[in-house]
Amino acid sequence: MNILLMGPQGSGKGTQAAKICEEFGFFYFESGSYLRRIAETDPWLKDWLNTGKLVPDKELTSYLSAFLDKNNLYDDIVFDGFPRTVVQYHFWKDWLKDKGVSLDLVFVLKISSEETVRRLSARRQDPENGKIYNLITDPPPADINVSTLIQREDDKPEAIKVRLAYYHNITEPLIAELKKDTKVVEVDGERPIDAISKDLIEIIKENGHKN
Repeated sequence: MNILLMGPQGSGKGTQAAKICEEFGFFYFESGSYLRRIAETDPWLKDWLNTGKLVPDKELTSYLSAFLDKNNLYDDIVFDGFPRTVVQYHFWKDWLKDKGVSLDLVFVLKISSEETVRRLSARRQDPENGKIYNLITDPPPADINVSTLIQREDDKPEAIKVRLAYYHNITEPLIAELKKDTKVVEVDGERPIDAISKDLIEIIKENGHKN
């Protein structure tokens, strides 16, 4: 079974992916981290990422598909961050078909724009070591003076709203496309973490996956 987790930044995708993987032994595929890993030995990709621009859809899909092929990863995967666009999905769908596997479930973690801004604007960075904290969900240890932490420019409300608008613009058409091919479940992402993970695990079991 392959699962795609969708939702804006701050919706808890990484947290819920960890819960699912712990329960079922799935592999967690967070596309951004693997792209950065690939870029360590690929000058073209490294240069592209360093510009801050989005990698073109076809090239992005090729890089990530090649990584999955190299590591024989085809099933029991939780995907996070890919595909992001309709074009990426169509390229990826061809790869899935070629491998004889499918995308079986899509979870869309829904949180309001206000909650997104609240969660993300609470992020703070330690200027000494670069570690990121969240004053709401992951506060720094007691021995760290909060006043010494900094708020990055992209974690300020104005920047968050720009990213959020971009997310909705590209995601809504993708969700509509996904609904043509697989089961899409929208989940209230503002509830307690354990309540959300309980629902996701039950839905996965209902759709045929055993522990």
